[in-house]
Amino acid sequence: MHEVFINYRTGDGDEAAALLEQALSHRFGDDRIFRAGKSIPPGEDYTRWLRQAVRRCSVLIAVIGPEWARDPRLRKADDWVRRELLEARECGIPVLPVLKGRGAARLDRAELPRELRWLADMQSLRLDVRDNKGDLARIGDTLTKLVPALREADRNAPAAPEAGTTRNSVGQVHQGPVVQTRDFNGVVGHDLKGGHGAFHLGTGDQNNISFRDGGTYVAGDLRGNLGHSFGQSQDREEER
Repeated sequence: MHEVFINYRTGDGDEAAALLEQALSHRFGDDRIFRAGKSIPPGEDYTRWLRQAVRRCSVLIAVIGPEWARDPRLRKADDWVRRELLEARECGIPVLPVLKGRGAARLDRAELPRELRWLADMQSLRLDVRDNKGDLARIGDTLTKLVPALREADRNAPAAPEAGTTRNSVGQVHQGPVVQTRDFNGVVGHDLKGGHGAFHLGTGDQNNISFRDGGTYVAGDLRGNLGHSFGQSQDREEER
């Protein structure tokens, strides 16, 4: 389904329309953007295609060239630029005017046919066909806010973070445990600093080697073997 219908005047906005169609198709998918010169197959009834495409779209982009408002064809009932705009208006479809050129003036109600004066009240965007990167990004971002389906199809949207290793940074903890609650996904690692004595953080045996008299004290469960290796006996001289 075409979500975006591009309305334009041949000879006054077709260059901008083609640029828009190419950029938006790349961002959202070719099947979501309708432009008559590309989307209507040869041999098809273009009048039927245009009517259906307007009625089924989610937003109509009206490309406004420098001579758009003064073109006499806009006053004729059979003009397709006019008919597409009125069809969208009647169907309650949002219309987004895009002014061609950095210095393009906003539409003046006094220059428009009475049936199209509402178009001058619509908030518009600009498209400089030569320096277009920022303008195309803004137009695409605006469409994602107007059409949920485009937001879901947006290839420029940041990727959602993947479940992976849990990473924590805890500072100025001098004593006592540090606890993380809720779910853990991925690998959890330990980094111990400033400890004294033996540590056992995994599974398997723990061996303590002592070169003087002593013992091993275990608090809690003991899993695995506990081995001892003692040095030479340290008998006191008077006991010999």
